[in-house]
Amino acid sequence: MTSQTEFRQANLSDLNEIWQIIQFAIASRKADGSKQWQDGYPNIDSIRTDINNSYAHVLSNENGIMAYAAVIFDIEPAYEQIEGTWLSDQNYVVVHRIAVSEKAKGQGFAKILMHEIEQLAIAKETFSIRVDTNYDNPAMLRILDQTGYQYCGEVYFRGDARKAFEKVLN
Repeated sequence: MTSQTEFRQANLSDLNEIWQIIQFAIASRKADGSKQWQDGYPNIDSIRTDINNSYAHVLSNENGIMAYAAVIFDIEPAYEQIEGTWLSDQNYVVVHRIAVSEKAKGQGFAKILMHEIEQLAIAKETFSIRVDTNYDNPAMLRILDQTGYQYCGEVYFRGDARKAFEKVLN
């Protein structure tokens, strides 16, 4: 792993490289026996929309893009109904579509990405981050545990229950 990484907003010229990362993540989830991302979502149009809406962020180094996430400073409608309790009722940033490049797998880039998202949230004076994942995504569940996110309950996306987590930054 390189010591020189850059966290930045993605642009349309990054689309193909990000899509390769997402395809690797889709294949990894399938290989793990997960149902997450096995239904045609996310697709390249999802990523293009993330870029066009300024949600798309990447962590890169001299070897290219190492990790991707959609970082959304807005209400997530699915989070309005939780079977459980969020840690706070303050404004929050939502993180969706987290994926790490095949060339970066197992090198700590997901943790670096989550740290950079936290720094961005603090810079924008938003002190809560919410994220969800499938029950059968052990890699993401491990990252959330290792980076201090707390399980809050279940939310539903497209009819499926998801584990919901929050981290309060202040």
